[in-house]
Amino acid sequence: MEPKHVRDSASEYSELALPNDANTLGNLLGGRIMHLVDIAGAIAAMKHARNPVVTASMDNMQFIHPVKIGQWVRLKSSVNRAFRTSMEVGVKVWVEDLMTGKQQHVSSAFLTFVALDVNGKATPVPPIVPETEEEQRRYEEAGARREYRLTLRGKTQA
Repeated sequence: MEPKHVRDSASEYSELALPNDANTLGNLLGGRIMHLVDIAGAIAAMKHARNPVVTASMDNMQFIHPVKIGQWVRLKSSVNRAFRTSMEVGVKVWVEDLMTGKQQHVSSAFLTFVALDVNGKATPVPPIVPETEEEQRRYEEAGARREYRLTLRGKTQA
């Protein structure tokens, strides 16, 4: 299988924060942000695998800054590392106030997606070739996070 570069899966997704997705304080619901993170991550995973994908896990997610109604939510995602049938995707969430132009980091997350074939069975994905120092760091850290996840699931030696 031909390896792919991180840039091949890099994706952006954006949406305006609207009242129907906000809490009583006028902030976008955390669950809505998680939903957007899942979508953005799936786009990057599908671009890499060129197959349908399913979410296998999402790591711990913390909200650093609220998103207010009327602000622009932007998500950037890319595959950090590909394993046999799964991929770790990193997603970073930003908010921009359209009146002031001020941008703030909202949250980041790592998700694991599994590629599926036409029969709904896990199918192999191409390996990732990291090119930059940052991509290499993310690649290596993805391997450590995978080992941790597998340990939690009882699939490796502690």
